[in-house]
Amino acid sequence: MKLSITVTDHAWSDGVDGLRRVVELADQGGIDTIWVPDHLFQADPTSHPQAELFEGFSLLGYLAAITSRVRLGMLVSPVPFRPPAVQVKAIATLDAFTRGRAWFGVGIGWEGDEARAMGIPLGPAKERFEQLEELLDIADRMFAGDSWPYAGKHFQLDGPICSPRPAGHVPVLIGGTGEQKTLRIVARRADACNLFDLPDGGTTVRHKLDVLRKHCDDAGRPYDDTTKTLSTRLNPGDTVSALIDRCREQAAWGIDHAIVIRSGPWTPETVGIIADAAPEVASL
Repeated sequence: MKLSITVTDHAWSDGVDGLRRVVELADQGGIDTIWVPDHLFQADPTSHPQAELFEGFSLLGYLAAITSRVRLGMLVSPVPFRPPAVQVKAIATLDAFTRGRAWFGVGIGWEGDEARAMGIPLGPAKERFEQLEELLDIADRMFAGDSWPYAGKHFQLDGPICSPRPAGHVPVLIGGTGEQKTLRIVARRADACNLFDLPDGGTTVRHKLDVLRKHCDDAGRPYDDTTKTLSTRLNPGDTVSALIDRCREQAAWGIDHAIVIRSGPWTPETVGIIADAAPEVASL
């Protein structure tokens, strides 16, 4: 089982220096991935919209420059935020810079207030699901070096070029837990899904995984081909042993990868809890 962190609260008292310290500690430890949100203002429910938040792709570029081992990804990027070829080009660039450490985290988006505030069209969910499928089509082509025109229902590209190409296969993580559409797309097209740790003893997670398994069966794809990630929270007072015990329980539900979020900015001490737990969690 892998253990990662999501860096959502960017209000370090010493700004970028605080970010750099926690990122370097994560890179030196056994933490698998550093995830960042793709929001344009702060959306963490424990913070407030005016709080500090770095733009996602700029932040990933900075993280690429100061790390050498940890993987990097967006959790997740809404498809309406950028033209698809621009999105794909950015991911390819990140993967080339990091020699194969990039994730392609994507979803349909949900935060209407943010989109309206920043002037971004956010169409109906049905339309955004169609756009997500077309984005994945375009990514497959561009990552493979195919520059032929693309004519979709929503996106038309005369001849997209992706040079340099990614260093290798860029794993796709699709965010969202919808049973009829999102998990069906995961089963057909993604390398990973992302679920949420709800206070119900794993009932919801196990149900969602059963739904995903059925969609994989319907698609003729092995269920184990998809990594099951879970967003979970590090609570005040949590210890290394408490986190290991929680991950053990989550592994029993069928989770392969725990992604830890916390209220407030990450600190060297809280990152240290994740790093110290990671070796034992890896054996689960």
